[in-house]
Amino acid sequence: MSLPKAVLLDRDGVINFDSPDYILAPEQWEAIPGSAEAIGRLTKAGIPVAICSNQSGLGRGMMNEDLFHAIHAKMLLAIEEAGGMLSHAAYCPHKPEDKCQCRKPLPGLILESLDALGVDAKDAVMIGDSTRDIEAAHAAGVPTILVQSGYGNAEVILQKSLVINPDIKAYSDLATAVDSILGDH
Repeated sequence: MSLPKAVLLDRDGVINFDSPDYILAPEQWEAIPGSAEAIGRLTKAGIPVAICSNQSGLGRGMMNEDLFHAIHAKMLLAIEEAGGMLSHAAYCPHKPEDKCQCRKPLPGLILESLDALGVDAKDAVMIGDSTRDIEAAHAAGVPTILVQSGYGNAEVILQKSLVINPDIKAYSDLATAVDSILGDH
């Protein structure tokens, strides 16, 4: 298997622990063990990494832009301390009822990131923890990997994801998924 030319990641449930009550302040952001280091390994391998994340807490008025940027800064620091970097970040701040084109499961965030990175869909991979992530990547023509580190019933999410992509691979977390990606390299 050849290395992807880019890795696209969901944020909550993939890089950091998720909460049904949203991540609304920097002190609530906590990296999943090994996730920042996994991004560091991708960076060291020369693979650009982008985030594609719904953040409706902004549109719902649950947090302001300053708090959002403080959460992002905390995440970036953890990634940089582990030797990684993000090449692009695409966030959807809208509520589901806003009917925007960027909110996953629509492919807007994925397409924006591919364009920003200058990578064709078939040459990238999307790693997510929800069927929304898998649907968005599938709609954009991007191969997918499911991680089971988010909240929700992992087996139900896997079964729904298999309907979208019968060949999807599932791993316990981002570190294990990156082990697979970098495998022989």
